[in-house]
Amino acid sequence: MDSFCPTMCEGIQHISGSMFVGLCEIIGTSQQVAIRRETDDISEMLERRLTPKCSSVDFKMTSGSRREGFRLKGSDFDLMQWSNNIRVIMDTSQSEYYNTAITTLILSDSSESPPGFTLLLLLTPTTKRFVTPACVQMNDKLYISSFKYRQLNCSALPYSTAHGPCGTISTGFIDVDIACCFVCDFWPLSASSWINRCHSWPAPEVVDDIIRNGCHFVAIGHPLGPHEHEEWRMSFSQAEYKLVYSMNHSQFLTYGLLKLFLNEVINPKLDDTNKLLCSYHMKTTIFWAIQQNTLPQWCPQNILAGFWVCFKLLLKWVFEGYCPNFFIPQNNLFLTKVHGSAQNRLFLQLHELYKKGLACLLQSSSIRSYIIDALYNPRLSICTDESIMRREVDYDVELFDQSSKVGATTGDLFCLSKVMHIIEQLINSPLTHYQVVPLQNFTVSNLQCIAFVLHTMCIYTGFNKQMYIADRISCQMLKLAAKLGCVSDMLYIAMYYYKTFRYREALSVIEMTKVKLAQPYLMYDGHVDRERYTEAVGGQTWSSKMRQAVAQDIRLDNNICYISELIPEQQSGLQNRMHKLHIPVFVLLHFLEFLCYRHIDTTLSQAALDELQVLVHHDQGLYVPEYYRDISWEILGICQQITGDLHAALNSYKKSLARDSCQRIQTATWDKIQYIADVLGYNIQINTTSNDGNREVLFVPRSELLAVPEGF
Repeated sequence: MDSFCPTMCEGIQHISGSMFVGLCEIIGTSQQVAIRRETDDISEMLERRLTPKCSSVDFKMTSGSRREGFRLKGSDFDLMQWSNNIRVIMDTSQSEYYNTAITTLILSDSSESPPGFTLLLLLTPTTKRFVTPACVQMNDKLYISSFKYRQLNCSALPYSTAHGPCGTISTGFIDVDIACCFVCDFWPLSASSWINRCHSWPAPEVVDDIIRNGCHFVAIGHPLGPHEHEEWRMSFSQAEYKLVYSMNHSQFLTYGLLKLFLNEVINPKLDDTNKLLCSYHMKTTIFWAIQQNTLPQWCPQNILAGFWVCFKLLLKWVFEGYCPNFFIPQNNLFLTKVHGSAQNRLFLQLHELYKKGLACLLQSSSIRSYIIDALYNPRLSICTDESIMRREVDYDVELFDQSSKVGATTGDLFCLSKVMHIIEQLINSPLTHYQVVPLQNFTVSNLQCIAFVLHTMCIYTGFNKQMYIADRISCQMLKLAAKLGCVSDMLYIAMYYYKTFRYREALSVIEMTKVKLAQPYLMYDGHVDRERYTEAVGGQTWSSKMRQAVAQDIRLDNNICYISELIPEQQSGLQNRMHKLHIPVFVLLHFLEFLCYRHIDTTLSQAALDELQVLVHHDQGLYVPEYYRDISWEILGICQQITGDLHAALNSYKKSLARDSCQRIQTATWDKIQYIADVLGYNIQINTTSNDGNREVLFVPRSELLAVPEGF
């Protein structure tokens, strides 16, 4: 290993041990990464079973770094989306595997395209939106234009902007990249050389699984190809996350180190137009380094050796101007950006870092301290045993956080019944250690949906006996869900009692929930008193911990009515293709308490409103997460409007509108603002030049007539 600085050569394994510990702190231990992956896997497994191949429903798959197991700050959330009744084939003979009456077939024609790209020829007619409008005629045949298809899909995504092959939706807290693509069940012939290279890595069963699941085609062409606007790029995202899964943890941490090095050392001083390297280049580097056996052993003591091997390989590629795609080496990933003067500047930048040896890592803000500690304490014992790096409570935080994201999304009773059948099948199938909790969460969510849908259906029939039976079944389901779920799931019973005018019963459940939520060992939104939590529930089963010590945000399916006062917010979400409304548990608790006491005791109703007001106004992110402050201000405004305090309600709605909304409730908020402004005799003015850059809602006397800008 060349180009190490002398100081670091002396204790390279000692520093690597320190780096392993540091990277586990930043990226996660192997157990934490396994929790993230396995919860994502069962979520996808559930969606696959609920979405048959012949159906016209769009299927979504998490991809990118999150799917691989990373949770680095600033990472985008990547989704791939495709129609399940459309399939790409590589050869016309493969059409025999499909029923063309229900499946649209597309033929991949790469005869005139650069390696890794192809034209897509529409073989059978389709009623799927965007496909036919995106077609262009070439040589008397209909080809699907990637440019047109991408434009049509981006225009249909609310608040989105085009970003490569994706439509990017910015929530204000995280960017979601949605790549609308097509799926192919066959492995492309142009990537067949990859199969022959897999002698030592990955294992044969991984190779077989990857080949069996084919590839995807994303809507972007090669900028130097003959048909840039018509071509599609082959995507191996599914294969890539399976390759990352097959890495050992030292290899995965080395990959993470490369990502940190890129983001904190190579790219921070560059603007977006001058960033020639991306995370995908780092991934390609580690793939080639592992497969070519450039390091005899990937272990904690060799973390820095692995990094250096990858860095030298990357430097070689930049010098040559050729970065071979891992699956199709003929596809040069540097072809369009890393060439000419830009290539020369990048090489000089990387070579300066190379000359510093491993000292170049000291420029990374995340990992500098771990290297310095090891340098200044050469006799310090570095323990790389993961079992003592994290406590039981740390893994519980990770597991319950990841599991809370798995939930049913449908307002159709038939589909919900089908979900229960699928859950029953999965319970009897071999699940991994970490998949039981998300499946349990999914079951709870489904039971809650069934209870509310069943009640709504029976209201429409109007038969008393049916309503009585349905009510009893709904109550039983919600009580079962509360026994299986966490502390906050009791509030669904309270919501149901409120919906069915049983206010005292609802308040009784709210009081019980209050007591449980007040426990000092409660875990909520990653916040927990670790010592008290361990004393109270340490060593117990996850099911027991959920019932006693875990609270989660309340998730309302926007297709189902839970609380009539929130219907406008749910409708606003649906208009913007948001399926769920998330509410902080403590906000909903006080909201329900206020609503119920309105019918019993106005003094106690005002007390509940006062508690809600203090919570929303003064919480510092402990009980009201920043990304849900929009709905929290909205609910406070609803309560104030109900009591007749219109000026306070108007102020709350303004604050809700000023927040970045990841739930898209702005339409409802704006309607409420307009209504109150009319009642109070105000005209509305939008100030787009406020100091914080947000649009500010101002109210002026009616005499000063001002038009409301378009878009509201």
